Amino acid sequence: MANPLNPARKKHKFVKAWMHEHLNDPYVQEAQRRGYRSRAAFKLLELAERDKLLKPGMIVVDLGAAPGSWSQVLRERLGPSGRIVAVDVLPMDPIAGVHFVQADFRSDEGLMAVEQALAGAPVDLVVSDMAPNLSGIDPVDQARSIHLGELALEFALSHLRPGGDLLVKVFQGTGLPEFQRAIGAHFGKVYVRKPKSSRDRSRETFLVGKGFED
Repeated sequence: MANPLNPARKKHKFVKAWMHEHLNDPYVQEAQRRGYRSRAAFKLLELAERDKLLKPGMIVVDLGAAPGSWSQVLRERLGPSGRIVAVDVLPMDPIAGVHFVQADFRSDEGLMAVEQALAGAPVDLVVSDMAPNLSGIDPVDQARSIHLGELALEFALSHLRPGGDLLVKVFQGTGLPEFQRAIGAHFGKVYVRKPKSSRDRSRETFLVGKGFED
């Protein structure tokens, strides 16, 4: 008789259930059909449509870009005159028309590499789909999520043109209202969004800062 408390068995059942859900997820299936690298593409598509974030010719920085689905959407929507600088500490397969910087943008070297790619041009939009490595300890994961959001905001404040926008992912929970107010101190409007393509059980939420006030 199997031990009901066997952690390996519980993990196996969880992985099996996750795989079943993943393979039957309509967003996963549609991403595969359209050639997107992950279902996350549909989150950006929905948010961009709702808040009018994308238009041809923009200069956009994609923080936490790997595996690249947001950069794929940006490449499609910005047209040949748009410029995209994608940044991640992880490797990312090339995307035509996307300048990828594999670096930690928080380091001096990483920030310098990003700024070299921008060549002094002010940015129209900063997007961040960064998420922390999960520890399973909710307060720790929440604090790390807000910290990543704060880093994205700090980057945006230094590189956005007046009137530019910010889209950043964080987790719902402690620190979110304060972070929302921090964005509101620098942008004309701030919206809290939960895309339909975000799984119901996920704690992720997205903050949109519209109209950067330099």
